[in-house]
Amino acid sequence: MTPSKGPSDPLVGLTAALADSPDWFYLLREFEALYRFGSAGGSPKIRSHRRAVREALSKVIAANPEIVDRPPERLPVVAHLPRALDLGERAAMQGMARALREVQHRLAWEYGYDKVPKSLVRKFAYCDILGPNGAVPCDNLTLGFVLFAPRTTYPQHSHKGIEESYISISGAWSENNAAVYAPGSLILNGSGDEHRITTGDTDPCLLAYAWVGAPEALRAPSMKFTPPRKSG
Repeated sequence: MTPSKGPSDPLVGLTAALADSPDWFYLLREFEALYRFGSAGGSPKIRSHRRAVREALSKVIAANPEIVDRPPERLPVVAHLPRALDLGERAAMQGMARALREVQHRLAWEYGYDKVPKSLVRKFAYCDILGPNGAVPCDNLTLGFVLFAPRTTYPQHSHKGIEESYISISGAWSENNAAVYAPGSLILNGSGDEHRITTGDTDPCLLAYAWVGAPEALRAPSMKFTPPRKSG
């Protein structure tokens, strides 16, 4: 795909520290608010995960690292991003949606593996904001967004050595066909937990994610797809 840059952004290509990059800084503040003020729902595991995300993120902000200005990359599903942000700005996640809108033209969207299933080429992409591969460097935490088109099923899979959470920004989705999740919902998957994501019929789905793990696991995350189970 051809890289897509903002039409007249004077900041693209410049080196700056996090504190001198308001758009990235305020986006991280929105992540911090999600993991500080959101409910753990009485779950000790979710409470512990939230704390781990907050502590790692606070250290990054205090260290004030230089932004790594990756070349922007646009994939087909990004055509749904304006709608996803519009929906997010109308609901509970409006602060995050507005902060993401400010950096949307500087995002490097990707698939995460070389051979993308044909059914997913136009259906999904993700972008790391913070982490070993993000604009804001960090060894032990990855923060980012994943965008799904309507009527998408992301196959059953798991990650080794990574504890991950998703927080809904806009759109409706289900995990393992167990429930429907709306903006503000948080789902936690531990290392090796199998999960499948399915989105609604009419609107795109935008999720924020946090991955906690060892540097080597986050630098080159592995994903194991589960073969479809035969019925009958």
